[in-house]
Amino acid sequence: MGALFGKSKKQQSRVTEHDKAVLQLKQQRDEIKQYQKRIEKNLEKDKQLACKLLQAGKKERAKLLLRKKRFQEQILQRTDIQLENLEFLVHDLEFCQIEMQVINGLKVGNEALKKIHEVLNVEEVEKILDETREGVEKQQEIDDLLAGALTPEDEEAVEEELEQIIQAEMPDVPQEEPTQQDCFIETLLIQDI
Repeated sequence: MGALFGKSKKQQSRVTEHDKAVLQLKQQRDEIKQYQKRIEKNLEKDKQLACKLLQAGKKERAKLLLRKKRFQEQILQRTDIQLENLEFLVHDLEFCQIEMQVINGLKVGNEALKKIHEVLNVEEVEKILDETREGVEKQQEIDDLLAGALTPEDEEAVEEELEQIIQAEMPDVPQEEPTQQDCFIETLLIQDI
C-alpha cells in the first residue's frame, strides 16, 4: 500500500545534454529573429521620420537619424551572420546525433554478428549445406519413385530394349540389287492394295 500512496521514485529524464544544447541554440536563434524584427521596424520608422524632418527643414537632425539607421542596418547584417552560424551549429549538432545513432547501430550489429559467428563456424555451415544437399537428393529420388519416374540407369535400359525391338521387326536389307521381275511383282502388289 505504501507504494500506492507514497512518493513514487523519480523517473530518469530522457532529455540529454545534447538535447539541452540544441534547445538553447534554438532559443537563441528565436531571440535573434525577434531582435531583427524590432530593428526592421525601427529602420522603417527612422526612414519615415527622416523624410518628415527633411520636409520640416531640419536637415541636420534627419542626417543624424539616417546615421542611426545606417548603424542599425550594420547590426542587422551582423545578426544575419550570427543567425546563420547558429543554424549551422544546430544542424551540425543534430547530424552528430544521427551519426552517433548510426555508430551505435553498427556496434550492436557487429556484436550480434560476432555472436552468430561464434555459433556458426565455416565447418558447421559446410556440414549443414552437405546435409541439406543430401536431403534434397533423397527427396528427389522419393519423388521420382512416387511419380513413377525412372532412374537414369532404368531409362538407359529402356532405350536399349526399344532399339532391340526395332531391329528385330525390321526386315533384313537385301544384299543384291532387285531384278526387273522383282520390281514388276512389287508394283502389282502395290496396285492390289
